[in-house]
Amino acid sequence: MSRRYALFFRTLLIAIAVAIAPLVAANYILSNYAERQAEDEMRAIAERYVLRAEKAIGDAVSALQQLHQGGFVTCAAMDRAAFHSALLGAPFVQMIGVVDANGVLMCNVPDEATSGKPVLPMLQSDSPLVGIGMRDKIYEGTRVALVSWRIGNGQRLLAEISPVAISIDPGPEYLRPYRHVDLRLGDGVVWLRSGESNSLDATAAERQLVVGVASAKYPMSADVTVPAFAAEMLVRDLKVVAAIASVGVAILLVAVGVWFSWRPESEAEDDFVQAIRKSEFVPFYQPVMDIETGRLRGCEVLMRWQRPDGTIISPGAFMTFAETSGHVFEMTRQIMRKTCEEVGDLYYRNPDFKLSINLFAGHFEDRRIIDDIQEIYGGSKIAFQQIVMEVTERQPLANMETARKIIAEMQALGVRVALDDVGTGHGGFAYLQKLGIDIIKIDKMFIDSLGTDDNSTTIVDTMVELADNLGMGIIAEGVEHMEQIERLRELGVSAAQGYIFSPPLPAKLFIDLAEALSASGGAMPGEENSPLAMVAGAA
Repeated sequence: MSRRYALFFRTLLIAIAVAIAPLVAANYILSNYAERQAEDEMRAIAERYVLRAEKAIGDAVSALQQLHQGGFVTCAAMDRAAFHSALLGAPFVQMIGVVDANGVLMCNVPDEATSGKPVLPMLQSDSPLVGIGMRDKIYEGTRVALVSWRIGNGQRLLAEISPVAISIDPGPEYLRPYRHVDLRLGDGVVWLRSGESNSLDATAAERQLVVGVASAKYPMSADVTVPAFAAEMLVRDLKVVAAIASVGVAILLVAVGVWFSWRPESEAEDDFVQAIRKSEFVPFYQPVMDIETGRLRGCEVLMRWQRPDGTIISPGAFMTFAETSGHVFEMTRQIMRKTCEEVGDLYYRNPDFKLSINLFAGHFEDRRIIDDIQEIYGGSKIAFQQIVMEVTERQPLANMETARKIIAEMQALGVRVALDDVGTGHGGFAYLQKLGIDIIKIDKMFIDSLGTDDNSTTIVDTMVELADNLGMGIIAEGVEHMEQIERLRELGVSAAQGYIFSPPLPAKLFIDLAEALSASGGAMPGEENSPLAMVAGAA
């Protein structure tokens, strides 16, 4: 996939994420807000029903108490007239009468034919002073409530509360089509059931919001039930606005992504792409020496940008961009091909030489590097057994398991793997354990203070001992002084590279150095007429 397409799809995914994340958050916040508001409204509805029922019962109790205190407790004409006056003062009471011990209505005002059937339970010795019950009469979902007052002669005064007293319709408009209210007495007897029952049944599968309020005066409670989706009606318009805004942001981000991914390449990017096309990235070779014998062991391949005017640009100026842009993969392939062209004959004549190629963490995310090694070196004069692939510890590997499998495939070909910059980065010695490394390269940071800092000496000594125990090779990097070479020999290190031997060299100078060292049988820094001194001077 080209970089343009990769940038476009990456921008598209970011746009979708940026659009969806706030939308999901907004929906969540609005839904919670709507449910809290709905529950507050439902609580207010339940309180209205409880207060209205308390008022109706209170009026009935007050009327019956006054009649009892006034001695108006019989069916006499004078008492019935008192009943009529009490009705006028209690608007929620629609009938007052007298009931015998069996609960049968003896008389009532206004006059109503009695059936002779009990309207109240039979009076018991432990029956309370005030009783609350229900008749079978129903008016628009509200049953007729009865309040009784025990008068001490086996009889009771009775007040019938009008259903209209509590047939109210409180609450906001958006909840009314879905609201269901149950007003119950303490024993579970339903007094009022408001709201379409089929609405509740139709939404039985939906999550329900339920709020209950109990009376502080009487054994009575009101429960209000509303399906959760009904609460969403409160913020429906706001959710539409949030969705439109999110879509707008997504479209804007996609447009920006399209512009960035398909616009003409910037001047710097264009120069970089052109440099790759013109093969301006070239290998330089830094010798790796045997500090015991002075013989050449091979080299590390380092990338340089050689401009058409001959200017050499070091990796620090371009490698970060190459890695983040993905160009490093093609650049690495070009460097590998050029090593075959430039030093293939030299390595064919010296099968013990090693050629180290630097890879970055991205090379270990898929097995494309395995295909590249096989394609480039498979038919070349450089054998797989002469190749060392270096993985740096400075960059974290995304997937250790995948990296381990790729390294195992390299080793199956005969390619060795070195861990560069040991002790300076993310992996630490865990990389040695998990990746199956063949060679350890001691970073220049530890070599610089070798002999002057006991800690560095201890660290290097530990690395050497660890490498010996694990059967790994070890190479010291950044060696610049003869004292460092001597100390490394004492610690058991036999291979090193650094400017004391030679800087990174173009192919011709490296080949000249290799042939001169081969002819002389080896050389060490400081020796008169040393090939190292002559080549370093030419570089």
